[in-house]
Amino acid sequence: MAITYPVQAAEEDGRGTTVQITPYVWATGFGGTLRPGPGAPTVHVDKSFGELMEDVDAAFFVSGLVKHDRLVVVADLTHSASSREGLVPTGNPALPFVPAEGKLSQTSATALIGYRAVEQEGASLDVLVGGRAWWIRPKAAVPLLNVSASAKASFVDPVFATRLNIKASPRLSFLLYGDIGGFGPASEVTGQAAATANLRVAKNIWLSGGYRYLYVDYKSGNVRTSAALAGPLLGATVAF
Repeated sequence: MAITYPVQAAEEDGRGTTVQITPYVWATGFGGTLRPGPGAPTVHVDKSFGELMEDVDAAFFVSGLVKHDRLVVVADLTHSASSREGLVPTGNPALPFVPAEGKLSQTSATALIGYRAVEQEGASLDVLVGGRAWWIRPKAAVPLLNVSASAKASFVDPVFATRLNIKASPRLSFLLYGDIGGFGPASEVTGQAAATANLRVAKNIWLSGGYRYLYVDYKSGNVRTSAALAGPLLGATVAF
């Protein structure tokens, strides 16, 4: 699973327009449950990043930012598809669990707009609001029981976010980001937090490294996806 995070490095202070593009990778582990539909097994998964890398089918992450004076616009696009193995309970004490297979394909697109509420020489704070669209397709199968199911889900979550940028030196900055959304109309709840250190390696290029945590809980009818993801991330930002 992949989720969205504006991982851009520190933009220039002051007035004017700044545009940033950031491709990034997220070395995340996965823990949660997948249930594609009625009568389908609920697959419980607990995998480290190293284990997940063996099962990743595709992954793509890119983020962008536009700042004009105090107006801030953030966009993010992610896609991931992976196959994972887990266990399902049987209710039989002699054989309490049997192997199961879970597959998850997910695409998300986020758009946020906000205002630079604080802008000082060494720090800035952005307050943002927007939405995050999800396209999720979970699948689950228990070969021993000859049971399988799949489903499709798409929804849009409202999202509220804050973004704190601390400039430690002309070359080094730190970015703290957090958002929360969901609230029932789409997913039950979704939220994330991330922190990165950003190093300026050229006039318009930064390298970023940090850590990110995401939680999402979606339920519609008999389709259920609940997941917590966490791990280090690495990105490169080009500014124009």
